[in-house]
Amino acid sequence: MTGALHTGFILFFFLVVCESEPTHAGPDRVGDSRGQSSLVHLTSHWAFQLVNDSLAHSRAESICRGQFSSLATLDQSEDREGALELLRQTGPLSPIWVRNPSKAASKPVALSKQYLQFSALSFPKESREGFARVNMPFPALSSVSVCVRVQWNPVWNEVSTIFSYAAPVFTNEFQLRGQVDMLGRILLALIIHGKHLPYKASFPNDGAWHHICVTWHRSSGHWAIYVDGDRKDMGSGTDTSRDIYGDGIFILGQDQDSFGGNFTEPFFGNITDLNVWNMSLEKSHVLAFNACSPMAQEMLYSWNLDHLSSHPVVQEVQVLMFCLAVHQQMELQGCRTLQSWSDEQPLFGLTDCSDPLPFICRSSRERYLKMKQMSDSQTSQPTAFMNHLMKLSNKTQAVLGQQPSGLSSLAQASALLGISVQALEDTQQEGLQPTDMVSLIQLLSLAADFPAQPLADTTNHSQDNIQELSQHFISVADSVISEDNALKWQAIKEVVNGPMDVVKSIDQMVTSLSSRLMAETDHLTIHSPNIKVEVQQQRLQEGSRGSSFCGPETDKHTNVDCISVPHQKIQDLHNNGFHKLTLVNTWYGSLRPLFSSEENITMVPTVNDGSQRYLGTILGSSVISTTVLGDDQQLSTAVRFQLQHRVQNPTGTVYDPVCAFWDFDLTPEAGGWWNTRGCEIVSKQYGYTVCYCNHTTNFALLLQVYEAQRSPENEKALQVLTFIGCGVSLCGLLFTFILFIAVGVPKSDRTTVHKNLIVALGIAELLLMCSDWASANEAACYMVTALLHLFFMASFSWMLVEGLLLWSKVVSVNISEDRRMKLYYIIGWGLPVLIVGVTLAVSVDEYKADDHCWLNVKTDTIWAFVGPVIFVLAVNAVVLCRVVMVTVSSARRRAKMLSPSSASKMQTFDLTWAVTRPVLILLPVLGLTWLCGVLVHLSVVVTYVFIALNAFQGLYIFLVYAVYNSEVRNAIKRIKERRKALSFTNCSQPTSFLPSQRAPITSWGRSPPTPSSPETSETSGLPSSTSTSLVIKNESFRKESFVSFSLKPASGNQVVQLTGFKPSGC
Repeated sequence: MTGALHTGFILFFFLVVCESEPTHAGPDRVGDSRGQSSLVHLTSHWAFQLVNDSLAHSRAESICRGQFSSLATLDQSEDREGALELLRQTGPLSPIWVRNPSKAASKPVALSKQYLQFSALSFPKESREGFARVNMPFPALSSVSVCVRVQWNPVWNEVSTIFSYAAPVFTNEFQLRGQVDMLGRILLALIIHGKHLPYKASFPNDGAWHHICVTWHRSSGHWAIYVDGDRKDMGSGTDTSRDIYGDGIFILGQDQDSFGGNFTEPFFGNITDLNVWNMSLEKSHVLAFNACSPMAQEMLYSWNLDHLSSHPVVQEVQVLMFCLAVHQQMELQGCRTLQSWSDEQPLFGLTDCSDPLPFICRSSRERYLKMKQMSDSQTSQPTAFMNHLMKLSNKTQAVLGQQPSGLSSLAQASALLGISVQALEDTQQEGLQPTDMVSLIQLLSLAADFPAQPLADTTNHSQDNIQELSQHFISVADSVISEDNALKWQAIKEVVNGPMDVVKSIDQMVTSLSSRLMAETDHLTIHSPNIKVEVQQQRLQEGSRGSSFCGPETDKHTNVDCISVPHQKIQDLHNNGFHKLTLVNTWYGSLRPLFSSEENITMVPTVNDGSQRYLGTILGSSVISTTVLGDDQQLSTAVRFQLQHRVQNPTGTVYDPVCAFWDFDLTPEAGGWWNTRGCEIVSKQYGYTVCYCNHTTNFALLLQVYEAQRSPENEKALQVLTFIGCGVSLCGLLFTFILFIAVGVPKSDRTTVHKNLIVALGIAELLLMCSDWASANEAACYMVTALLHLFFMASFSWMLVEGLLLWSKVVSVNISEDRRMKLYYIIGWGLPVLIVGVTLAVSVDEYKADDHCWLNVKTDTIWAFVGPVIFVLAVNAVVLCRVVMVTVSSARRRAKMLSPSSASKMQTFDLTWAVTRPVLILLPVLGLTWLCGVLVHLSVVVTYVFIALNAFQGLYIFLVYAVYNSEVRNAIKRIKERRKALSFTNCSQPTSFLPSQRAPITSWGRSPPTPSSPETSETSGLPSSTSTSLVIKNESFRKESFVSFSLKPASGNQVVQLTGFKPSGC
């Protein structure tokens, strides 16, 4: 007894038990607990299993997923060979389900793709006279289907007739009626041939649109009522002796107590999309029509207001209808099947997706062999959990002994989950083994994939069973993804894709059961140590509030993980015609340790400016998700979430967060992967990050790890050094500019270029010092960023002009100075304005960085600065090399002119100085010190050198181009000499005397003074219109003393009057 029960458990959890390892020679036949068989065939890469149980397409996909495989596609040659080998062993077996690789998985789509506009009829509650008549003849009907969309007036609670068909010989021939029950539901009932069937099918009285289809077939007497695509009621036993009479009258909104009149039991609400067929529709057709798909079947009547006549109180209105337009095409066209083989090539076809057929599952060879190894191990040496499970299973032996395909009810799933929870609690000390985890993950997958069907009864006990099932499901899932099992997840990674498989099962289960979970409440929370599930439901109306959900509060993390749907998005749902909103929120706190730390998440680094070395990306937070259901239809909308950083920074590393979500369709063979599409960071704070994504799914924070290039001490020291250096540099630039203006440096193109460079660089460094203060204000920070960009670009542009000017001095350039300066101004100021203006126009939203006042280095915006800088540095490097070459050549020529005795000694010194001097002089103005910025990521020492060279660039310019500049020094010398001459003039007394032969005159001049002579510059301003000035150098006077004589014409004769000035000791 125990052995048989144990075998039943293994068969359930592992689907098949391989008694011997398959080989390439042929398939291996595998027995199940009921004597049936499956076939497995291995190729070099894949394992193919033919499951002989006939199931619908959706259930076949579910069974393959539970086996960690998928339906075979047969598109590759290896797939075809494996499937053909299987089918050769079984003989003719067709058709069988296969997967269509070109069909994308079903996803929530944008609202604009889910709506169709309909013309509807409104039956007002103010009048009981409203009706509409279909103006067309009806033949006798052996089968009939009627579909209609109804919006019930929620304040009306009496019996109402949606439609009635009356024949001349019998009035109650075919009719659909509804009434409100004590629970607030609308119950539906059919009348066929006058027989009133029971009120059983139902939909909530929520004021929303509902799609209703009724079918009847004479030969079988079978009838059915579908609501929103689901079969809510069905039966047989109606009168099969005759058809529905023809030549009748079809009335909307009233019961006909007589043929075409005497109306009673009116309907109040809206009706649209009435369609009638003279056939009994299949479920797949009803599903497709519910999704607003066009039907290929010929109709007796298709909705058209021109073919209706209505009472005056009935008004025509336009409505937007929500349509699930994703699933419809598969249901209409059918699902892919393998029909037969022709010349060893598969022939595919399409079959109704609800038809039961066998199928082929495909998995990797390594995964199949690993599962076989686990199965053999569990058979020979069952774990403590499995042993205890067998003891508890005596109460549910009939259920546990079946194959997975025999899991035919939620009651069976609940029983399996219940005994699993009990076994987990009783064996908590022993813990789960890898084989146990695989078994439970399969159970979760199969239970979540079970199609949501109504239970046998609708009592409160059934509602309790649904909640108990959900609680057991979460408890089992929590045990599987516990942090204690982190190492065991690594042991089963060859079989299970990863912990996100469990997340997918939870999302699918809670979403499919949400309508039943919320049947009697509008808020439900299921809590376990590692998982928190919350289902919220609200009626949408004007001013509906936003919705938020937070994970459990902990002492360690003051800011909890939260996710919310913005208020405006919820209001948009109401404006688009939704009436009920259901939110399924889930928080997973233990997934991060389950992802292998050695498995790097491939992602482009966000910090790409070379300042930090990228090490990899890891999962750095809990996982949080939300699923939005509008009128029980899944849709996608924007969400905002906040997640804590749950990874401590190891010494020497820093983290940069990235908002991401798990995309199950990205590498589906591996179970999905992280994706960042549609997500962006709203704000980054210490310890947590706020994100915004334009869709709903499972979200998390990925932390990109970078090697810390600088310690906090070094970072602080560098900031202080930068601030001090910029201050000293700014003072140096200011003094240099003042000297250029004040001392009267002769005007030239070189001094003009120097002045413009000083202005641009000084303003840039002033803005850099103020940028930290501006970061607190968004507008001010944006403006400072643009100005920094402009003036640093201007600085480099004038550095480029410095290089071009130097080149024009070294290489002959035939261009006038005036034209040259115009070109320099265009390059120095016009080009930066153009670059900044274009950059702002192209990337205004991505221009500034998030956390400081500078260009965004995470986008291409930074190249608006880096690109021109690289160009300037490259040009100036060429200029510097040319200058060094010319200087070295000149030094060699001078060395050769020296005497042979000293030529060899002087040549080495001259050549060294010829190289060093221009490099030291030109480095600051050519900007070549910025080349160190390329190497700052290599060492913190290089960072200090880079900041020192560039922060003190202004001081360097002051020393080289002011203190040691010959032009500035000569101008200062001239000022000193002028002051001495003025002092000599003011301190001398005039003496008149006649010319004498004794006068020891050594020089006499009548010529005007030479401007280039510093000796004559002091007298160049004396008047000469009425006298002639002479400057006499007298040896009897002190050195560097002069005597000035003026020769004035006397009236009547030529008399020379000499006036002399001699020092008086001042």
